[in-house]
Amino acid sequence: MARLDELRLLTRVARLYYEQDMTQPEISAQLDLSQATVSRLLKRAKQEHIIRITVNVPFGTYPELEEELQRTYGLKEVVVVDSLEDNDQVLRDLGAAAAYYLETTLHSTDVIGISSWSSTLLAMVDSMQPINNRPSQVKVLQILGGLGSPSAGIYASRLIGRLADRVRGEAILLPAPGVVGSPDAIPIFLEDRFVHHTVSLFDQVTLALVGIGSVEPSGLLASSGNIFLPEELRLLREAGAVGDICLRFFDKSGNPVLTPLNNRVIGIQLEQLRKVKRAVGIAGGPRKLNAIRGALVGHLINVLITDCFTARKLLQNSQPDSEGEPGAVVSA
Repeated sequence: MARLDELRLLTRVARLYYEQDMTQPEISAQLDLSQATVSRLLKRAKQEHIIRITVNVPFGTYPELEEELQRTYGLKEVVVVDSLEDNDQVLRDLGAAAAYYLETTLHSTDVIGISSWSSTLLAMVDSMQPINNRPSQVKVLQILGGLGSPSAGIYASRLIGRLADRVRGEAILLPAPGVVGSPDAIPIFLEDRFVHHTVSLFDQVTLALVGIGSVEPSGLLASSGNIFLPEELRLLREAGAVGDICLRFFDKSGNPVLTPLNNRVIGIQLEQLRKVKRAVGIAGGPRKLNAIRGALVGHLINVLITDCFTARKLLQNSQPDSEGEPGAVVSA
């Protein structure tokens, strides 16, 4: 038990520090104590319950949910977004949260890899404010082929270009389709010096921004033409596929589902994605639940941005649903 004179000093130091906003050096000078002693007294004041620190969690934030997801899946960071169970609203909310994450964590030398054909990533770019307050050597790298149908062909270049403009970085496009008709076409595209250069930079990505798709393609992806035929998707399901990142399919454990279809994709490989320092998956909604869980279990991503409903379901059980869950559809 501390003596009364010690309790008096502990209380005096605590009040100066927490109520009068004095720094430890200022307290040290006023009370003729060493800074080490002031630090020790503040620590002791906590032990004696003279100082009790509480954090008032604002409505609409989910720190406990984020921390539990982080622990459960071994993630670097989790952002859980307060949202309604409405497709369009979830897209906007996820996009806004991803924009804030990128604005606050971007390093001036980052190589950003970003996938094509993602409504969520487009919502992110739409929500971003230009970053003009620091020098930038950022590169924005397209990590999935973006050529497609004539009506959708400008989508990917617009996404990459707008993000590069927001971060004052260099846009590096991948001028090739995401899916080709035959594996024999891949070497032909890689002979193009622009395609070869972009693909050679995949291993230099320090920050990947990716959507997570279910086996069934989103409407945006379908409109691009970068999809597989229904019978090919059936083969993927029979092989255990639950979702994809950059058209690289994986099973419920996050293991790559290696079929001949994989040899027709021009984009980053899952093993390359696993090595990225910050691989950020941005996805939500009931249709994506099994895919998101598989990506987490397989450590394909290490940062997750999702909605509060999906976050709770990811913690409710660790096994994927056999048929997925009905409800709102959120594009990758």
